Amino acid sequence: MDYLHMNDLAVNDPSDRLVGDFQAYSAWRGQLSQSVSQLARWLTEQDLDDAQTQLRVQTLLDKLKDDKLNIAFVAEFSRGKSELINAIFFAHYGQRVLPSSAGRTTMCPTELLYDEKRPPAIQLLPIETRAQNVTTSEYRRYPEEWQTILLDLDNAEAMLAAFRQVGQTKRVPIEEAQSYGLYNEEDPDQKMTVGADGMIEIPAWRHAVINFPHPLLEQGLVILDTPGLNAIGTEPELTLNLLPNAHAILFILAADTGVTKSDIDVWRNHIGKVQGGTSGRLVVLNKIDGLWDDLKTQGEIDAEITKQVTTTAQLLGVPERQVYPVSAQKALIAKVQNNDELLERAQLMKLETALSSELLPAKQDIVRDSTVTEVEDIVGSTRSILGTRRSGLTEQLDELTKLRGKNQDVVAQMMGKVQTDKKHFEQGLVRFQALRSVFSQQTNQLLTLLGMDALKAEIARIRADMERSLFSFGEGGLRAIMDRFFKDVNGNISKSAEQVAEIQAMMAAMYKKFSEEHGLGQVTPPPFSTLKYHKELARLEKSFREHFNTISNLLTTSQGRLTAKFFETVASRVVYVFEVANRDVDNWLKAVMAPMETQVREHQLQLRRRLESIKRIHKATDTLEDRIEELEDMDRQLGQQLEELESRLRQVYASLNAQIGQRAAA
Repeated sequence: MDYLHMNDLAVNDPSDRLVGDFQAYSAWRGQLSQSVSQLARWLTEQDLDDAQTQLRVQTLLDKLKDDKLNIAFVAEFSRGKSELINAIFFAHYGQRVLPSSAGRTTMCPTELLYDEKRPPAIQLLPIETRAQNVTTSEYRRYPEEWQTILLDLDNAEAMLAAFRQVGQTKRVPIEEAQSYGLYNEEDPDQKMTVGADGMIEIPAWRHAVINFPHPLLEQGLVILDTPGLNAIGTEPELTLNLLPNAHAILFILAADTGVTKSDIDVWRNHIGKVQGGTSGRLVVLNKIDGLWDDLKTQGEIDAEITKQVTTTAQLLGVPERQVYPVSAQKALIAKVQNNDELLERAQLMKLETALSSELLPAKQDIVRDSTVTEVEDIVGSTRSILGTRRSGLTEQLDELTKLRGKNQDVVAQMMGKVQTDKKHFEQGLVRFQALRSVFSQQTNQLLTLLGMDALKAEIARIRADMERSLFSFGEGGLRAIMDRFFKDVNGNISKSAEQVAEIQAMMAAMYKKFSEEHGLGQVTPPPFSTLKYHKELARLEKSFREHFNTISNLLTTSQGRLTAKFFETVASRVVYVFEVANRDVDNWLKAVMAPMETQVREHQLQLRRRLESIKRIHKATDTLEDRIEELEDMDRQLGQQLEELESRLRQVYASLNAQIGQRAAA
């Protein structure tokens, strides 16, 4: 069966809860996007949006469309990672999609995803790029640095051959392996792998990205398949970026080997302690079929499996409920052959249920929280505009109603009062313009603290200092340099927080003053916190220090080489943190000033309309009753708009609060 036709058949099995729940989550996200789009279209039709609102809506829709669910599979080699991925996600294809056999099949970190903008292909980053202190993230910007193998979706054999490329190795001299950070002469296990010719086997590729149109990948699932301890410890991108940002990590052990020392090292150094807890971390005890013994009763077999689960939980320091015994190989066979009895015995469905019940609802909560905040802010701003317009109409109606039965002198007095109000407000506008000038100055100071050019210059200086320190100051010098780096970047974020507080206080005072003097609606400037940037920097610093401790016993040159590679990844992440901070601050600054500008604009418009109405009545170009009737009709329309706005918001709430678990209940 070719891949295209298998793709059509995938995820149609109603018994596969994980696949179904992924579909339900994707459908929920699509419905939410539709509700937000309908709200945006209505705002445009009613002439209630502006460039800022349109930008915010589009940003929100883009985030919903590009939303990803990242699941990482981590283990030492020969634990059955690739087979587990096949069993969970690719059994519908009727054969193994990822190569899975005895020994090592995953030689480099491999991401499986789908981007419809690119053709189905495997991109492979040559291992030689490790000789440069450039991160994998940076290389993603340069497609020409990757070897690309296009996938023939109509040819299953060609597909499998292409997938096997990920496991390619090559033999190189020890010196070359050392230059890539892939050989430590102080490790006796690595010394044993050196051939008589002085050559050693290393992965041919540093990183692989497989763009594959699997239905789950099309819905935003990203699968990260990692190699063993050596690659995790020496590839900073995994330790500092990919694993921390995974929504779930499946740590795979083998029941036939138990928990080995290298397994514990991977867990403690790269999953458990470094990531700050076990939330979203599931332990899979694979290959339980090795405990199936025809000479034992099922009760004895179950007792042995339970004992292994208890021991594993104790060694890793996790609750037993987070350890899932499975047989990935038997589960794959059972799914392919539709053998329900074998599938039940392989116990994979319990793990799939855990992924559905833990990962998807948690991810849904994150998306729901970020969406509701943005939508409520947009609706709140629109509600404020309509409220201001209605208040202005009410004021006009009140003025005109009082003119019934009055002579022209009274009308003239009323016109004079409105002109006085208009003049008073225009004087306030002078202060508003002065405020804008101060706001602009403070904004420039804030953006200077978060300046990307200065940060990149600082990174270049640190890089040079590290190279000199390697030969002159040793370990202590490297520590001092990194201490200063983290102190400086944290200091800039802290100073930014102080600047934000100044801007917020200034705007709050101005909002209050305009509200008191001109009757503008009382608005509180939106809050802004820099805590998440500090937290990410603290996580990076902690990861770097723990990495530094693990390599402190290496030779100075090896230590320096690995430290330099980790610094480049840390620096890349710090740059990313500052890019996010700049984007967030820019959006916040617009959100702070926009309500004030909108209210000022609306108030000016209302004053102009009030004056125009009274002038027309004074000149007898319009009758009083006609104008009152016209304003009453406009007031009814505004009331209808407010009702419709609340109805649109309720539709978004309905989409937000839909539970993906309802699919199973139905």
